[in-house]
Amino acid sequence: MSVATRIRRNEYFKSAIVIVIIIAVVLAFFFGLAAALGTAVPVRVVESGSMCVPYDGACDGWSHPFAHTLHVGDIIVIQKINPADLNANYPNSDIIVYENPTDPTATPIVHRIVAKYEVNGTWYFQTKGDGNGKQWPAIPSPQQYDSNTIYPGNGQGVSQNYVIGRVVLRIPYFGWITLFLRNNPWGLPVVITLILLIVVLEFAIPILRGKKGKPEEETKSPEVENFSL
Repeated sequence: MSVATRIRRNEYFKSAIVIVIIIAVVLAFFFGLAAALGTAVPVRVVESGSMCVPYDGACDGWSHPFAHTLHVGDIIVIQKINPADLNANYPNSDIIVYENPTDPTATPIVHRIVAKYEVNGTWYFQTKGDGNGKQWPAIPSPQQYDSNTIYPGNGQGVSQNYVIGRVVLRIPYFGWITLFLRNNPWGLPVVITLILLIVVLEFAIPILRGKKGKPEEETKSPEVENFSL
């Protein structure tokens, strides 16, 4: 049997190939989704409770996971869209994701469009968190638009230049994994430890057992046939 054939039949080699294929599929899915939706980061996790409408005080995504508003820990899928096509028909308007102009490195803001208008060829959007002030779906007054606070002094709201895209899909619960790793200093070490433990159980222990068994096989005396003369 050739060396290449032995390698291909090796269980550890097969496991390594499976891991590589899984990683490749995940990366291909992410970049494919980014290309299809037109955004560099098509998937994000909701970190703030500004879009939550408290139901009996619960706003964690567990009590009403499929409500029309967003909850902390939701995974959202974002699609880039022509600003003129964004729906501003509140309370059934689009939820958009946009950069914070005072700190572009900060986490993008996720709010619902309350109104939109065009000025000199540029679209502007007044926005509001569903759970802020007068809660969705009640119609807020212009003084209650969050964009007046986020963009103080410009009187126009969110420029289309800051809009990353609109939310087209909400997946409840699963974003808590990311928030757990980000908010707990010991979260990442725990995950790394679990990965190392899996590697040890899958690869290291079987290899060590195989090495321990070899000397016994090598020292075993060969059988001698008796021949009568």
